[in-house]
Amino acid sequence: MQLLTNKIAIITGGGSGIGAATCLAFAQAGAKVVVAGRTLSKVQTIADQIQTGGGQALAVEVDVSQGADVQRMIASTLTHFGGLDLLFNNAAISPAGRITEISEAEWDECMAIDLRSVFLGAKYAIPELQKRGGGLILNTAGTLGIRPCRNKAAYAAAKAGVINLTRAIALDYAPDKVRCNVICPGFVETPLTAGFAGEAREEFLAGYQPLPGLIQAEEVAALAVYLASDAARMITGQSFVIDGGQQAGINQ
Repeated sequence: MQLLTNKIAIITGGGSGIGAATCLAFAQAGAKVVVAGRTLSKVQTIADQIQTGGGQALAVEVDVSQGADVQRMIASTLTHFGGLDLLFNNAAISPAGRITEISEAEWDECMAIDLRSVFLGAKYAIPELQKRGGGLILNTAGTLGIRPCRNKAAYAAAKAGVINLTRAIALDYAPDKVRCNVICPGFVETPLTAGFAGEAREEFLAGYQPLPGLIQAEEVAALAVYLASDAARMITGQSFVIDGGQQAGINQ
């Protein structure tokens, strides 16, 4: 059964990792997918893969921190597919550093890409969702938005903002049947974490994640498909943690 038949979805950060896995999962579930990201060659590769498999996809290059770019992304979606049912604000960066160690420019870049982008995406997508009689804004925050770890000050602050912004959007637009939820993954096996391997990673995970094994991007994508489906029509303003049990205890 295809849970997202004929739904029109934009997924940012769609060129790799969770974004790419979600684009493919949405297409398999019957959605028409806009694969959006800042590197056109990467998003085009995912869009081509969807089309080769018989799905419908459009690749769009976008800087999610810029309002004009976000508006162009949505306009391209409307021109190509005729509407919009869902926006997944997934694009992000994850700089390391304590407050005294990161520059003002690094702080500003993290806030722009990780938090401002969610504001811009929702701001310009919601009017289109309202025209369709409702829809979904889905965001990615990560568990550090719930409780930070050391050496990730900017990222933790931005993602905490994403979680509360999700709640605010859910409250403000519930009367229009526009839902808003946030997914909070833990340590996911993606190209961004591929460089952290071997014994060091195993030792890290042993003290970080109670369940053995690595979270796969496809598992996060499966959760996104459910939240985008009509089966989740009464779920809004919620944070969904997929972290192998990491948030269950203070020592993890």
